[in-house]
Amino acid sequence: MAHPLQLGFQDAMSPIMEELLHFHDHTLMIVFLISTMVLYIITSMMTTKLTHTNTMNAQEVEIIWTILPAIVLITIALPSLRVLYLMDEINNPYLTIKAMGHQWCWTYEYTDYENLEFDSYMIPTQDLPKGYFRLLEVDHRMVVPMESPIRMLISAEDVLHSWAMPSLGVKTDAIPGRLNQTTFTMTRPGIFYGQCSEICGANHSFMPIVVESIPLKHFENWSSLMLS
Repeated sequence: MAHPLQLGFQDAMSPIMEELLHFHDHTLMIVFLISTMVLYIITSMMTTKLTHTNTMNAQEVEIIWTILPAIVLITIALPSLRVLYLMDEINNPYLTIKAMGHQWCWTYEYTDYENLEFDSYMIPTQDLPKGYFRLLEVDHRMVVPMESPIRMLISAEDVLHSWAMPSLGVKTDAIPGRLNQTTFTMTRPGIFYGQCSEICGANHSFMPIVVESIPLKHFENWSSLMLS
């Protein structure tokens, strides 16, 4: 999860987030090179004593500053489109979970099981056990098996919400009357935190999201315990 004074993204916990981090670093380097070049040109123009007397006819320069930005945009657009299509790719998900947003909690329904559904409320500060994160911990975590494709169906019952998990690279709006879909695969076990990212009322900041990733065998034991 994020820590104080953190400047970058959270550690990637899914292949999609790893691709997003690579694209971010790729684009940031291009922006850094362009900014350095522009700063150098501005500094040179302001400090030099030389003048150019033929500034009305510079076709070569115009060709360069037309083609160069086009090349830069292509080098950004192609990786961006690749990641965009990867984010929409869903192949034989192992598990489908439906997340419904309410004011102010989340309801998770494991559609592959009968009667496996529960509400997830934030634990109030006065009831929070030692060592838990304030305003981020919930009474029932969404448990998923690691290294298995998970499909999320996200909607809302009252107002707009947004199911966001930064370490997974997932942020999907929950819209009443509409079912949105996203997918992710957890690459390692752990507990990961997110929050509703759409202003949804007075307690908008009090509906966190907690995803717990565990090995498949432990997930089967957990689901059997929940169903019993």
